[in-house]
Amino acid sequence: MRNTAKLTTAVLAAGALTFGLTACGSGSDSASSSSDYSGPLVVAASPTPHAEILNFVKKNLAKKAGLDLEVKEFQDYIVPNTATEDGSVDANYFQNQPYLDDFNKKRGTHIVPVVTVHLEPLGLYSHKVKKADALKSGATIAVPNDAVNEARALKLLAAGGLITLKDGAGSEATPQDISKNPKNLKFKEVEAAQTARSLDDVDAAVINGNYAISAGIKPAKEALVLESAKNSPYGNFLAVKKGNEKDPRVKKLAKLLTSPEVKKFIEDKYQGSVIPSF
Repeated sequence: MRNTAKLTTAVLAAGALTFGLTACGSGSDSASSSSDYSGPLVVAASPTPHAEILNFVKKNLAKKAGLDLEVKEFQDYIVPNTATEDGSVDANYFQNQPYLDDFNKKRGTHIVPVVTVHLEPLGLYSHKVKKADALKSGATIAVPNDAVNEARALKLLAAGGLITLKDGAGSEATPQDISKNPKNLKFKEVEAAQTARSLDDVDAAVINGNYAISAGIKPAKEALVLESAKNSPYGNFLAVKKGNEKDPRVKKLAKLLTSPEVKKFIEDKYQGSVIPSF
């Protein structure tokens, strides 16, 4: 990534340090290792909707399935993967395939997907206009600053007819890949977690679904442009460090996350703002 996302609070940073210290401790104190599948399954997750879905599983399904599940919440998109890589947590649930591919390539990690659970459509939002075509010339749009989500944001704006991207612009497209910009839109790159908070400071913002929901935004109703779920490569999945896919606890969680009970929970709670992928 061109920019390294920072933890949003000192508390989270302290939490990450605690994980690191625990991972270096005795086997009985660590979350788990590839050869030790005892103890609770510790999963790092974004608060919304990932941790909410996991906590539904923990409260309603895990005990009957014989799974001891522990959920650790993180606001950023960096620590869940690094903690999974170093064994501080056993798994994570927050990301999509293009993001993971980029992360593994640039950070040398070995995280792999286990099962895809849901899609959070990316959306364009504004406190100043009610329609995308009402954006004025020279308007500023906040976009996530990591390579994959920025490219995804630009593709969304192109799908909404606001810009045109050069042929071949892929999963690392930047504003330099815009071939037509009739409104002369300007782009403000911010951490993905800050896009919703930037709405009052810009004309519009492209916001990841989990951060939109956390901010009280209803993507299915409030987005000026909403990402299509059809044939989307951006489904969010449960992931582990390579080699831990056979962990029986992981297998149990994967089965529970794709159960009819979880599908109904997602549909009832999020009303189209989060879409089951199974």
